[in-house]
Amino acid sequence: MSGRLNGKTALVTGATSNIGRAIAIAFAAEGATVAVSGRDRIRGEKVIAEINGAGGRAVFVPAELDGSFETARRLVAEATEALGADIDVLVNNAGIFPGSTTADTDEATFDQVYAVNVKTPFFLTGIIAPRMAERGSGAIINLGSWIARLGIPVAALYASTKGAMETLTRMWAAEYGPSGVRVNAISPGSVSEDTSNAPGNAMMRGTPANVSGTPDQIANAAVYLASDESAFVHGVVIDVDGGRTTTAVIAG
Repeated sequence: MSGRLNGKTALVTGATSNIGRAIAIAFAAEGATVAVSGRDRIRGEKVIAEINGAGGRAVFVPAELDGSFETARRLVAEATEALGADIDVLVNNAGIFPGSTTADTDEATFDQVYAVNVKTPFFLTGIIAPRMAERGSGAIINLGSWIARLGIPVAALYASTKGAMETLTRMWAAEYGPSGVRVNAISPGSVSEDTSNAPGNAMMRGTPANVSGTPDQIANAAVYLASDESAFVHGVVIDVDGGRTTTAVIAG
C-alpha cells in the first residue's frame, strides 16, 4: 500500500464484519491507526489480530449502539483514549436491516432501526465534527444504500434511514465544511464476500457489473474519501453499486 492515511486515526462503527471490517483493514493497510468498534468482542479481536498481524495498528472498542447521546459520548471517549489522539476520520457504518414489510413493522423495531442507523451517527457526528472543526481538518464518511433511491418491496424502514443519512451528509457538509471537515457518503450496492453464489446477484442482473460487489470494493472508496486525495470533495454520495441505480443493460 502507499500510506495514503499515514498519521491519521479513525473510528469505524460496525467494524467487526462485512463492509466495516473491510474498511478498517483497508485504513490500517494505508497507515491509519484504527479503532474497530462493534458488539462482538470475539469478532472484534479477530479483526484486530488480522490488522496487527499484517503490520497495522488497531484497537478494539466495544459498543452496543442504542441511539442515545450517552452511548455515543462514551464510545468517542473510549476510542479517543485507546487511540491516544483525537479522531481524524469517522466512518458511520453500523446499521441493522430487519427486512420486514411496512405493515409488519412494529414500533419497537422502528425505533431500534432508527436508533442504530440514524440517531447514533447523528450524535457521533455532533460530538466529533466540532472537534475536527477546531483543528481545521477531518473526514466523516456515512454509509448510505442503493435502495434509498431504487425502491424494492421489503425495505421501507431501512431505506428511509439510509435516505436520512444521505440527506445528513449534505447538511453536515454545509455545516462543517467551511471549517475544514469533509463529509461524504458511500452508497453500496449488493455486497457479498463470495460473489460467485451471492443471493444479491439476482438483483444485479441487467447492470454493467451483473454480479454483487465485495466489501473490499466499498473499502476502496472509503480510503479515497478519508485521504487527502479527496480534499475538494464535499457533500457527495458515491455510488459503488455496479451501476444498479444508474444504468440498465439490455441484452441483445
